[in-house]
Amino acid sequence: MVSTIRENRSRFFKVKCPDCENEQTVFEKASTVVKCVVCGRDLATPTGGKASFKAEIVQELK
Repeated sequence: MVSTIRENRSRFFKVKCPDCENEQTVFEKASTVVKCVVCGRDLATPTGGKASFKAEIVQELK
């Protein structure tokens, strides 16, 4: 029997809102529109696979 180890290919990113500079965590493959919790601006929109980020990516979280 062959044992396979699957790596997690999805990541989380810490993004900074361009309007209010609030930082929040967003999943790389978001399936819904992600809005800033402070000002309500769209930070990421789904594209069918990986999300399209409209905010600055500050850090990749592992």
